[in-house]
Amino acid sequence: MKRFFKNKKVISVIGGLAAGFLNGLFGSGGGTVIVPFLEEFLDQDEHKAHATAILIILCFTIVSLFFYGYRNHLSYSVALWVSLGGVAGGFIGAKLLKKLSGSVLRKIFGAFMLIAAVRMVMG
Repeated sequence: MKRFFKNKKVISVIGGLAAGFLNGLFGSGGGTVIVPFLEEFLDQDEHKAHATAILIILCFTIVSLFFYGYRNHLSYSVALWVSLGGVAGGFIGAKLLKKLSGSVLRKIFGAFMLIAAVRMVMG
């Protein structure tokens, strides 16, 4: 499919549209789409794809946050406490990312995607 789209800007916008749609619809999921997209269609190595996905997801999240907040679908106290753990986890994960090979990173990411898929289908 890569051959059909040679313009990286067009590919980028299409991938962003798909991932943003999923992020807005489900409240998450951008990372599970955007990381493989960055690797496969934009030729990013695993480390750069994961790190870049975080920035891209931040942009999605800001837009989604506005719409969810406008409709009063946010729990600020839950978000505060989970975010405290998330900041620490994000720091640890970012440090670990530098130490993992691309192959190991791909396997870990794939395992998490499979677990999430099974839980969604079975649950």
